[in-house]
Amino acid sequence: MSEAIKLHYTVPGDDFTQAGEASSDVKGVLKKLGLPSEIVRKVSIAMYEGEINMAIHGGGGEIEVSIDTGAVDMRLVDQGPGIPNVALAMQEGWSTAPERVRNLGFGAGMGLPNMKRYTDEMEVDSEIGRGTTVHMRVNLA
Repeated sequence: MSEAIKLHYTVPGDDFTQAGEASSDVKGVLKKLGLPSEIVRKVSIAMYEGEINMAIHGGGGEIEVSIDTGAVDMRLVDQGPGIPNVALAMQEGWSTAPERVRNLGFGAGMGLPNMKRYTDEMEVDSEIGRGTTVHMRVNLA
């Protein structure tokens, strides 16, 4: 590919019927580009987890994806309440998801840990009362 492919998605807040559409679309784009299945899998899982977190905790938000010859970069931005303790939120099983969300099968506390696990780089920038920005990168090499 000669220049980066740029994709933009809006994730609605508290809507679990639409959460996952962006990661599904990106998965299709990566497959059409002929990228290895392991890359497609990693990006799809990390992005899906991010979308669900945005729907549950962030009131929705925006996702920017850039695909070039070196990496798939994903930037997820919400204007939610922010994460009070990012280190704690990175621990498997730790969750602030409300009971109604857990009853739907979400909110098991694996979102951020899985996002980190399936990416080569991940950075979380969160400010209480202002929201959270997560940058993830999956290298193609």
